[in-house]
Amino acid sequence: MNTKYAPFPIQEHLTQIALAYTNRAMIADDVLPRVSVGKQVFKWMEYAKSERFTVPNTLVGRKSMPNEVEFGAKEETAATRDYGLDDIIPNADLENADERHDPVGHAVEAMTDLILLDREVRVAGMVHNPDNFTHKEALAAGSKWSNPDANPIPAVLEYLDTPIVRPNIAVMGNAAWTALRTNPHIVKAAHGNSGDSGAATRAAVAELFELEDILVGQGFVNTARKGQEPNMARVWGAHCAFLHRNPVADTQRGLTFGYTAQWGDRVAGQMNEEKVGLRGSQRVRVGESLVELIAAKDAGFFVQNVKA
Repeated sequence: MNTKYAPFPIQEHLTQIALAYTNRAMIADDVLPRVSVGKQVFKWMEYAKSERFTVPNTLVGRKSMPNEVEFGAKEETAATRDYGLDDIIPNADLENADERHDPVGHAVEAMTDLILLDREVRVAGMVHNPDNFTHKEALAAGSKWSNPDANPIPAVLEYLDTPIVRPNIAVMGNAAWTALRTNPHIVKAAHGNSGDSGAATRAAVAELFELEDILVGQGFVNTARKGQEPNMARVWGAHCAFLHRNPVADTQRGLTFGYTAQWGDRVAGQMNEEKVGLRGSQRVRVGESLVELIAAKDAGFFVQNVKA
């Protein structure tokens, strides 16, 4: 990203801390992978699904010309949004800090964590929203995966066969995963036993359904308003989304459920804040510019309320 016009100074060493920091409990980057765009405002293509599935006459006569086809697309415009946080650190705190503690570096890590948590909440809200899917089902009590009498295997196989492209990943909350991996029918299929006890691994369930990966969101978020007692809730609910994830898709090509358009890299820096504190302070900032997009509602299947 070109930052020469930014009034806030970007420090390379702080940016490296922000880039290197990852919260491994969060799955947003795996669910809606990041793709780079050259400008804040950019074009992205929405392809008509019928074009790639309607077979033209490809027979060519000895002296005739092949039939012509034309691939059109609906061009959409989107813009990345800026997400960032500031922290004010008094210079006195910096001068009195233990040599083993870096207050500025710690602030960068903590703010990066909160920015990533905010992104996790946004992605969970999009991926577990029935309105973002053409194909979906809300499970009745007798069909919920937490019901030991319910057999999810035939239903999941049908879910995977329904979209125009077969989903290759499953995305679910921790409660949904616990319900699936402990379901007796899943345990029996994964381990070849009676299914009365035990739990299946992600690898075993992924192999059972021929999925590339099973992503389980395990993060928590405080839903209480500022000043109230904390109310910790799971970011990802008791739902499951089966998605087709195309690793080479971007804003111009490739059929995939969704992705994240990112302009530039995550940045971090600091500047003097002379009016705060007796000895002044340092304003530390971390941020990134991106937007999450659902590119193909047909390329997934959403299963709502899989756990009682």
